[in-house]
Order: sequence, then C-alpha cells, then structure tokens
Amino acid sequence: MTLKELDRWFSDFLDLASVAAIDRSRNGLQVARRGAEVRRVAFAVDASLETFRRAADGGAEALFVHHGLFWDQPVCLTGSAFERIRFLVERDLALFAAHFPLDIHPEVGNNAGIARHLGLLDVEPFGLHRGVKIGCKGRLPVPLALAKLADLLGEGQPDPVHTLPFGPDPVRTVGIVSGGAPLDVEQAAAEGLDAFVTGESAHQVYHFCLEERISALFAGHYRTESYGPKALAARLAADTGLETTWLDIPTGM
Repeated sequence: MTLKELDRWFSDFLDLASVAAIDRSRNGLQVARRGAEVRRVAFAVDASLETFRRAADGGAEALFVHHGLFWDQPVCLTGSAFERIRFLVERDLALFAAHFPLDIHPEVGNNAGIARHLGLLDVEPFGLHRGVKIGCKGRLPVPLALAKLADLLGEGQPDPVHTLPFGPDPVRTVGIVSGGAPLDVEQAAAEGLDAFVTGESAHQVYHFCLEERISALFAGHYRTESYGPKALAARLAADTGLETTWLDIPTGM
C-alpha cells in the first residue's frame, strides 16, 4: 500500500472531515516520508521519541498515534520538537494522528472500546463537547459491585483505578468519556447514571460526586485511550493485509 492510499484509508474510515469544525488538532498525516510504499504500521497512544524509536526499530514505515505532534497552534521546531521531527525524517517514518475521531468512532473508538470491555448494553452517545457527543453510555447486563467494576477497568494493568464511591452500589448504568474529562461527571449525574468513567481526576469533582450521589472511576488517561489505537490496528490489518503492531508505552497517568 502506498502512503497516499494509507492516508486515504485512515481519512475515510475515521471520517476525519466530520470533526474538522470541532477538533483543532491536525488529524491525518502529520509527517510524510520519502518512500512511497508502506508494509508495516505501528500504533501507539503518544507521539514521543520513545514511541518513534520502537516503531522504527520494529521495522515500521508508518506510525499512527492518538496524541500527535501538532494541535491548533504552530509549533517552533526547537528543542524536543526538533529532535522528534529530525528522528522521523532521518528514519523515514511517517506519522499519522487522530484525536476526536478516535474518541467518537462507534467501532474502534476509545469509548466504544471501554464500553465493549465492560460488556455494556444499549450503548448510545454521551458526553457533549463543542456540540458533539464524544463518549458513550450504557447499562451493565447485570448489576455489578463498584469494586468489581474498578477491577474490570484495571484488568491487566499495574496501576490501580482511583474511585469516588458515592453512587449506587451495585452499579447498573455507566457513562464514559476517555482521557481527561473529569468534569463530564456532571453530565452523567444530570442523566441519572450510577457511575462515570474517565481517565483523569480533578479535585473539584469530589464534593460534587458526594453530594449528587454518583460514583466516578479514574482509570488513567493512557489506559482509557489505548483501546482505540489497538482496535484500529486490528481493523487496518483485516481490511488491507498490512502488518500492524501495538506499542504499549504506559505513562502511569
């Protein structure tokens, strides 16, 4: 597959154009390469030198990440920004990124992946950001103890899931917005959900959760946003026959 064809596949499958008005990040191909052909694509959460090294050393010609190098403002190519670009160019490694498109996608999105992992039923959009619901909500097939829900979210990970255990227990309904969205617990409470899942916590939500009697589970920004890249890697391989690899580089955050 050529780089141009791969770019078109990502753009079409993730429908990058649909979020252009609300997502200020530079979704799509962020750094090209000299070579035209791509045979192996690495996937990861973050654009970093460590990620780039692992991708290049593993023989990838292209890398796809959720958190790319370029957002809404121009970046001066100095310091670590320069070193990252220099590495990509010297190793002829192309870089793709997708932020909101990989949060909201109904099949390979981060939030859809968490909902699938939890076994939620009747899943529907949730979590309004700039006029678009980027998360999802649903109900558990059977009520589940909050501690068990936390264990399920943290399955296979060394870092514990931090919990504010103030809502109904066992839990029946869950809202999800991956990454750094602690204040979206207010939307979950307004919709009468039992619990809310996101990546990062915030001091100001403690008393809100206590007073509104809703539980919040903070499973880590990295952990909650690893579902999408892994699922996308599997879909790309199935659709195109390209070799894909998942680079797990947790930050503990």
